[in-house]
Amino acid sequence: MMKGNPFFVQHRPGKDERIFRIIKFRTMTNCRDGEGNLLPDHLRLIGYGKFLRSTSLDELPELFNILIGDMAFIGPRPQLVRDMVFMSDTQRLRHSVRPGLSGLAQINGRNAIRWENKFSFDLDYIENITFMGDMKIVFQTVIKVFKRADITEEGMETAEDLGDYLLRIGQVDQETYTLKQTVAKELVGMR
Repeated sequence: MMKGNPFFVQHRPGKDERIFRIIKFRTMTNCRDGEGNLLPDHLRLIGYGKFLRSTSLDELPELFNILIGDMAFIGPRPQLVRDMVFMSDTQRLRHSVRPGLSGLAQINGRNAIRWENKFSFDLDYIENITFMGDMKIVFQTVIKVFKRADITEEGMETAEDLGDYLLRIGQVDQETYTLKQTVAKELVGMR
């Protein structure tokens, strides 16, 4: 059972990689193991949280992020700081615009596509930003939300972090993975 604050606040890189605090509805408990580490996502995600995620209602508080200028309605989704440190310089160009509540990657597979494809869609969006393109994304986002499509990867409760994905496919070794995770923690600690 979830107790306490119904909101979840997390650091994310925004435009020009400025770290901001994204606001969402909480979908997981804060249950920890005997050593104080958070339990795996699939053990902390409860029915209420699954419903919020499947309907994308957990994203509604991000309207506040849009109101204060951290985000836009349409743009590349703000990834985790620990994802950013694993991105190539080209992939990090996605931070040249404000992140969005929805984007080209979300209407083309969301969490059900590979990381490389997400970045490709993000960069395509940045190179071709138009008002009509944004309106098309808004319309297709509404359809995706009603269909509850592409919420998670096949066989996973939540999306896999970029670093975990790169480690799993052998693109980074354990030492590099650990070093970059430390860098991400330092970036968040600077706030």
